[in-house]
Amino acid sequence: MDDPYHNNVNQQMTEGGEYTYTQDGGGQDGYPYQTDYPQQDEDAASDATEGADEDDQMYEGEYQGIPHPDEIKEARRAARLEAKRKARLAAQQQEEEEEESLPEQYETIMEDCGHGRFQWTLFFVLGLALMADGVDGFVVGFVMPSAEKDMCISNADKGLLGLLVYVSMMVGALVWGGLCDKMGRRKCLIYVLTIDLVFSFLSCFAQGYGFFLFLRFCSGFGIGGSIPIVYTYFTEFLQMDKRGEHLSWLCMFWMLGGLYASFTAWGIIPHYGWGFAIGTQFQIHSWRLFMFVCLFPALAALIGVVFMPESPRFLLENARHDEAWMILRQVHDTNWKAKGEPERVFTVTNIKTPQTQEDEFIEIQSETGTAFQRWTVRKMTMLQQRCLYENHDSVPRLMFCVSFLKVMANVMSLSAPELRLQGLFLVIVWFCMAFSYHGLGVWFPDMIKYMQYEEYESKVRVFHRERVERFHFNFSLVNQVHREGEYIHDKFANIEIKSVKFEDSLFENCYFEDIKSTNTFFENCTIKNTVFYNTDLWQEKFKNCRMENTTFLHPKKGCHLNFQEENDIVIYLVSFLGSLAVLPGNIISALFMDKIGRIRIIGGSMLGSSACTFLLLLSFSQGAVICWQCLFYAVSVAAWNGLEVISVELYPSSKRGTAFGILNGICKFAAIIASFIFAAFIGITKIIPIFLAFVALVCGGLVALKLPETREKILS
Repeated sequence: MDDPYHNNVNQQMTEGGEYTYTQDGGGQDGYPYQTDYPQQDEDAASDATEGADEDDQMYEGEYQGIPHPDEIKEARRAARLEAKRKARLAAQQQEEEEEESLPEQYETIMEDCGHGRFQWTLFFVLGLALMADGVDGFVVGFVMPSAEKDMCISNADKGLLGLLVYVSMMVGALVWGGLCDKMGRRKCLIYVLTIDLVFSFLSCFAQGYGFFLFLRFCSGFGIGGSIPIVYTYFTEFLQMDKRGEHLSWLCMFWMLGGLYASFTAWGIIPHYGWGFAIGTQFQIHSWRLFMFVCLFPALAALIGVVFMPESPRFLLENARHDEAWMILRQVHDTNWKAKGEPERVFTVTNIKTPQTQEDEFIEIQSETGTAFQRWTVRKMTMLQQRCLYENHDSVPRLMFCVSFLKVMANVMSLSAPELRLQGLFLVIVWFCMAFSYHGLGVWFPDMIKYMQYEEYESKVRVFHRERVERFHFNFSLVNQVHREGEYIHDKFANIEIKSVKFEDSLFENCYFEDIKSTNTFFENCTIKNTVFYNTDLWQEKFKNCRMENTTFLHPKKGCHLNFQEENDIVIYLVSFLGSLAVLPGNIISALFMDKIGRIRIIGGSMLGSSACTFLLLLSFSQGAVICWQCLFYAVSVAAWNGLEVISVELYPSSKRGTAFGILNGICKFAAIIASFIFAAFIGITKIIPIFLAFVALVCGGLVALKLPETREKILS
């Protein structure tokens, strides 16, 4: 084809269908189109450029489309920056793929190991630890009627014991939940059970109330960390399709703890003769023997945990691959040998490395972290440097400080955007469930006691202006009120006075000997020439009384214990039936947890429990209260099981114990608040406690429906 511009350019077509261009006699710079043009002198410049400055002259190559050297440099610089950016993105993507591959590979390994003898052995060992926690929840309530008499505890001090136990459990859940993510599940569980055993054993022999409080606080601090550790520990040995069901079966051990405590309390505490004394000051009554028997589940759990291995998932998260591989092979070989296939070989040779907590902390300092997270990192880094500087001369203090800072860093990491919203929902659901459950758990027995008290008060006998002279009272006085009476030259000997009140009465030349009294008071009485010998009628039982020539000889020390009256079998029966009532709910939730999902279990159970609270308005007798209590516990237990399952599945392994510990601590905090609020309305009204429980359950159930479903989620 001819060139219309006569540039001597020949166009040829190659075999591949592409065009090539050749020129007859190229120019000096190798560009065609310039060859046939004549050379121009400098004087022949264009009029447009005449008179222009040298700096403003246009680049000569710009006419021919040749880029400026500066533009070439800029393009090369931009290309290098783009290459670096792509390399960083590729590296980050590769790290993310490696991080995501560990959960998938771990799930595959657990499926290859199977579910068998190893998991069932661990199931019973951890179940005993959970049972120990359940027993501790009932011990204080069962021993209090006896302990308050044995140690002369006032009503104000009596409430302090229950409060301190819950506070210690709350602190224990927060501390040990965080530590098990740093020190290991098995190691922390051994510490927890050991602390509980030692201080619970010592509390069996504590004679003073202050020392008894301290020992029970330390015991609660230990056992309070068992729930977060147990569920975290067991979860990491289960494959995805087994988690929901077997974690729900594990929850049954808490019920067994309640049954064990109720049954042993009924069998031991009322038998006063089972105790013994060492001298006159050291008394071991049957309620102390009951506390000793309650140590057996924790002792059995401790022995079992010693022979269990550490969680391999925790070891992998801390780059201890060899130990994790050995434990996984042990799980594999144990299960398949028990199934009759010992020839199966553990084929895993390489396990991926996850991103560590330090790596996450470094990433937060970059632009990807929020302002709060970057501030947190800076503060934690400054605290760590200060800790290292101030405690470098003391290894124990240094280790404690570093461990504390690591736990705090883990807590702060829960504010990450991907965990923040679901964490808030879980906190609301846990608080609402614990508030209603533990609040009604206090309300049920107190309401029964109040009904018993009303029934007892309705049978009181009132004596008005009676005059008794030279009479020997050799029979017990029970549930009586004496007003404006006169007792002259009377003798009260070897009798029990229970729930008796003397008001505005006169005692003259009387003799009291070997008297045991319970809830007995003298108000506005005049007592003349009277002797009290070997009695427990102390000064505080005489209110606004006028004493004239009155003598107290050899008063009894300590408080009188009346096991037949103070330990009503109805209280043991209520706790036993309440614990037994959760059995159907446990079975149903375990069977359907993986079929219908965690969210439906939680939401349905909480909304169903809210409907059950309205039936409490019909509780006009002790039998009705016990019946509605059993129904409420049976329906609500499914929500507890679902909450505990979803709480360990939503969080990554490096934060699982910390998150569960915080949620369990919030549960104890809600229980403390609810116990005060619900107990305040006993004998006043039933409507307010029932309404509060209803609102809490409805709100928690609706929020639970917003949580993500985790039944097909691989542990991250």
